[in-house]
Amino acid sequence: MNTYMDARMDEREAERAKPARTFEEFLDGHLGQEMLRFTTAGSVDDGKSTLIGRLLHDTKSVYEDQLAAVQKSRVNRAANGHVDFSLLTDGLKAEREQGITIDVAYRYFSTARRKFIIADTPGHEQYTRNMATGASTADVAIILIDAQAFARAGGLLPQSRRHTYIASLLGIPHVVAAVNKMDLVGHSQASFDTIRRAFEALCAQLGLPDVQTIPVSALEGDNVVTPSASMRWYEGPTLLAYLETVPLALAETTGPMRFPVQLVLRPDANFRGFAGQVARGTLRTGDRVMALPSRRETTVRRIVTYDGDLAAASYPQSVTVELEDEIDLSRGEMLVAANSAGEALPDVSNRFRAMVVWMHEEPLLAGRTYFAKHTTRTIRATVRRIEHRVDVNTLDKLASDAIAMNEIAEVEFETNLPLFFDSYDACRWTGSLILIDSLSNATVGAAMIVGPVASTATTAASAPLLPDDARWPVLILLPGHAQHVERVRDALIGRGKPAVSIDDALIPDSAVPAVVRALDLAGTIAVSSRTLAPEAVAQIEGFAPGAVRVEDGADEEAVLSRLTERL
Repeated sequence: MNTYMDARMDEREAERAKPARTFEEFLDGHLGQEMLRFTTAGSVDDGKSTLIGRLLHDTKSVYEDQLAAVQKSRVNRAANGHVDFSLLTDGLKAEREQGITIDVAYRYFSTARRKFIIADTPGHEQYTRNMATGASTADVAIILIDAQAFARAGGLLPQSRRHTYIASLLGIPHVVAAVNKMDLVGHSQASFDTIRRAFEALCAQLGLPDVQTIPVSALEGDNVVTPSASMRWYEGPTLLAYLETVPLALAETTGPMRFPVQLVLRPDANFRGFAGQVARGTLRTGDRVMALPSRRETTVRRIVTYDGDLAAASYPQSVTVELEDEIDLSRGEMLVAANSAGEALPDVSNRFRAMVVWMHEEPLLAGRTYFAKHTTRTIRATVRRIEHRVDVNTLDKLASDAIAMNEIAEVEFETNLPLFFDSYDACRWTGSLILIDSLSNATVGAAMIVGPVASTATTAASAPLLPDDARWPVLILLPGHAQHVERVRDALIGRGKPAVSIDDALIPDSAVPAVVRALDLAGTIAVSSRTLAPEAVAQIEGFAPGAVRVEDGADEEAVLSRLTERL
């Protein structure tokens, strides 16, 4: 018996020696257990559903009537009298008839150590989008590898590589390869070692930080819950033991504070609170916080919940925050730690790069505009360019004009309002968004933010173009200096004010007052390098007195500095 199994037996003996718990103690202990979410992925017929069915059965998480129904099913693809455990998770009629997983199936079970949520995802390439959806919240990804199929192909199958790449793209912190069907290769250690080396080489290439490889037979139950008598050469944990002991430290609980506002609550004249979920870090009573995009600072007066006030709230708690000062803050905006706290602040930009998993039949094309939902803010996002498409089999970056369903690409977006975001590597919740078709409301893509476009990157701490109490212009003129227009526009957007350039050949000078008026009604500032006639400027001043700013000079920094001083 190996040392690992000796330790497990000692733990079980110690558990039996403990005095019996009351029902209340049992319930409190269950409610206080850690929750681990994991997903299964891999190629077609690697045995994902069978593995989950075996895991549920051997942990006594299947009701007798469910098991009886599976045993009586006319569809049974297990050989030699075995129960077809895949039927416990493949619930759709089409899934049972074809023997494949089509949609994501969620299952729940618990042991004495942890509670678990399983996402059983499909293996077919055409259902890659389903796999990405199921894996998006996972703490652990189990990649199944068919030992016999590996031997036939002479390497990892394309879908195994694809799903491992998606696991790395989604930032899943722990990845375990369950080398299945070891019974079909004679429980060979040499076969397992070959697969382990190939998988670890792929993970090293993808930069996955924590990788474990376990030989199993889902059909026979080897190394799933109980150790295998046929693979005594393996001295590591069983799959269940790994899931029970893998660390669950989350970067979101220790990083800089982020609190997207979901709803403003004002039940009476004496209370105004901001409801939302802590997306990262910890929010404490008495903390100095900054509101984005206004960058007004205030102090947290109370953290309110249904069960009473809290001294602090951490990711992923949902709370209502009452502030000391009456500041303008609404849904889609964000509270972060104030500058004085010394914490890293989010990027503020309307242009950013993101890795996109495309989920719709109609391809993603440059120039298309979609709704983008990021934290609690929904805005319009336009595809400016497709940087490259990723060949998930070779990891090569390929030029592409369009992204088809289930393909993955790096894309540059421009939004109509600035977003407050971290990179996905730093924080899942403030670094991700979904793309929605504006006509059908269908979710068409999932995006993981890489970072802002370099030329437009600002942070919440960067110096404002305009002070908070200034009157905002409706038009900023930079006569003869077209090179400054984009920088000024981006600085305004970083400040939280929509702005556009009106230096378009299709807009004659005579139409500028009407264009500026339309933009003013939409709350947008016009920026131009034109030299307007005094009559046109006077016409604009007629509906917006004192709201035309004219700047001249070739020094871009001096222009920005003067704008700040004058406004």
